[in-house]
Amino acid sequence: MKIKVGFGFDVHQIKEGHPFIVGGVQLEHHAGAFGHSDADVLAHAICDAILGAANLEDIGYHFPNTDMRWKGISSLLLLKECMGLIQAKGYQLGNIDAMLCLEAPKIKPYIPQMKIKLAEVTGLDIDDISIKATTNETMGFIGRQEGVVAYAVCLIERV
Repeated sequence: MKIKVGFGFDVHQIKEGHPFIVGGVQLEHHAGAFGHSDADVLAHAICDAILGAANLEDIGYHFPNTDMRWKGISSLLLLKECMGLIQAKGYQLGNIDAMLCLEAPKIKPYIPQMKIKLAEVTGLDIDDISIKATTNETMGFIGRQEGVVAYAVCLIERV
């Protein structure tokens, strides 16, 4: 059995009047992440972890922000595409461990919904998806609520 580990990172600006989608779930907040797609920082970090584990470049390579096909698209659809890419290469996803870093809103109430959405797209059991959150202790662009960051690692294995 061949196993590989991938790491993903993503960051997005937070702007007033934008929806705040994280893990496929819309958060209740006065501002949200800004980007070419729906700016789902968690889904993007997971995509990069999956693609990296399979040595398939990164999310920007497959879904460039210069391509209007991806404008406003749900990042869960991008994640679904990434799943197809690793499956075509003979891999299956084993687990996801992710960390969000933002000051507000509090993420804990949304985590069960996020796990359900991500499990539906990836085919993983909810128990194989870990999502954690922390703040930046009011320091830097995260502390000033100007941005949100996500990190993710995953394990893939050859089938």
